[in-house]
Amino acid sequence: QVQLVESGGALVQPGGSLRLSCAASGSIFSINARAWYRQPPGKERELVARITSDGSPTYADSVKGRFTISAVNGPYTVYLQMNSLKPEDTAVYYCTATRYGMNYWGKGTLVTVSS
Repeated sequence: QVQLVESGGALVQPGGSLRLSCAASGSIFSINARAWYRQPPGKERELVARITSDGSPTYADSVKGRFTISAVNGPYTVYLQMNSLKPEDTAVYYCTATRYGMNYWGKGTLVTVSS
């Protein structure tokens, strides 16, 4: 089992920045990918950014150029730096870890972008 704990969610004004963190614990060996998803109010969950164990990132078109995913200590701690935030970025953000083809999920952290 892999346990994931997100932190960093907050209320922020449009145009502001925020950094989310997610720490992995438990059976963390052989994690080969980490990702951030989000679920806006009343909408389906969507992939925001993903990073593989070799450090290769991918992003949803809606966040390219504004968000950056990074990992330290290998894949065990992952960050999502969010800049130029927009109201449509409001969502619960979840981090995931992929290990042997199975996805593990955190409980989520709320990001609200509003003036």
